[in-house]
Amino acid sequence: MNPISSQVWQWQGQSIHYQVAGDGVAILLIHGFGASVGHWRKNIPDLATKYQVYAIDLLGFGASAKPKPSTNLTYTFETWGQQIAAFCAEIVGAPVILVGNSIGAIVAMQAAVYLPELVTKVVLINCSLRLLHQSKQAELPWYRRIGSRLVQRLLQNRAIAQIFFDQIRQPQAIRNILKQAYFQSQAITPELIDILLKPAFDPNAVDVFVAFISYSYGPTPEQLLEILPCKAVILWGEQDPWEPIALGRAFQQYSSVQDFIPIPDAGHCPQDEVPEVVNGILLSLT
Repeated sequence: MNPISSQVWQWQGQSIHYQVAGDGVAILLIHGFGASVGHWRKNIPDLATKYQVYAIDLLGFGASAKPKPSTNLTYTFETWGQQIAAFCAEIVGAPVILVGNSIGAIVAMQAAVYLPELVTKVVLINCSLRLLHQSKQAELPWYRRIGSRLVQRLLQNRAIAQIFFDQIRQPQAIRNILKQAYFQSQAITPELIDILLKPAFDPNAVDVFVAFISYSYGPTPEQLLEILPCKAVILWGEQDPWEPIALGRAFQQYSSVQDFIPIPDAGHCPQDEVPEVVNGILLSLT
């Protein structure tokens, strides 16, 4: 088995945690909201038999720095896209395939737009549809529009935000959220809950949470697919309740989409629910 090395990279004065294993064509794994490199623990060993595998914690997540948001530092897809593009240029330094789950898929596309000379392909796993984006809220039922705006306003109050966040960062609360997102309930293990829970107790974790929950602007997946400078392969867990596959199939209309692959018996995180299926697809890319 290829050893997995944990490293720290300095980006814009912030410590960024990443892992690397294997040798070959470079592939970079980008987690979703609230997750970290640990969400790829079932994928890295298999992929490292063929690729030089990198997995990275986005700024604000996992073991990476969590500075408070400011006018100079915002938790947006533009920021994370710049982080990934800089990582590919400075650390990978070679053509690379970007793989992202959920919001990580948006980040992957944004980075590809920023660094077309190195990103050769993106793989989008249950890409965030960004249904709460300002431009899409009119399509939502009235109660969801009003509800999401009310929550955003309430969370601007730091005391309320802290109480809300404290309720979420509990093992049972994390388990309940995962039961919604995962179709494969046996994949919801104490190890997974610990991976998601531990970073939530880091200083400023609540500020990162509020900053992203309040973020209704930035790029939509449709806008990025329209200008994507490389091909995209889309994987989608058929049982995802958060990002319905029926809406995801509409992405096939874009010329940048090379393939759309439904993943049976999987929810929002197929790479963790049915890793053998996702690993097989990723190993067949080159």
